[in-house]
Amino acid sequence: MIKMLRYGLLIVLFTGLSAMSLHKFYVSIFQMNYVPEKKTMQITARIFTDDLEKALEKKSKKKIYLATPKEAPETEELLKKYLAEKVRIKINNTEKTIRFLGRETEDDVVICYLTVPVSEKINTLEVYNTVLTEIFPDQQNIIHTSVNSNKKSLLLTNSKPKELIEY
Repeated sequence: MIKMLRYGLLIVLFTGLSAMSLHKFYVSIFQMNYVPEKKTMQITARIFTDDLEKALEKKSKKKIYLATPKEAPETEELLKKYLAEKVRIKINNTEKTIRFLGRETEDDVVICYLTVPVSEKINTLEVYNTVLTEIFPDQQNIIHTSVNSNKKSLLLTNSKPKELIEY
């Protein structure tokens, strides 16, 4: 009887673990830090390379080979346009221009560096982020903000692509 229970438990455990490997978790993380001395909002985006590659390939309708020696020459410009379309920021109800500074790859993550000029005191920050939601309906974009020593986080999804923070 005990032997049958052990085998039953092992089968349930194996089946459960197998099912978990079939369901991928889709998430990206954006860190937004206001630097008053520089009058800028500095943004670091961490997006899984394979997921971002799929989105860029869908947009360009060609193979990209992101972060490999075979990467398409127009990838940088395509990435800039993609992020400009998918990420928007309003400070005090005014939409701001996001400037793409560059990117690097770390393991299986593309890290993008962006900046937003901010000349006034931040009272409200509205973030719109639909990165990868056109590819993965379950995509979650986690936004961590730090403005004037106030840390707040947002979870933006396909059904909730924007949120307003008051400071």
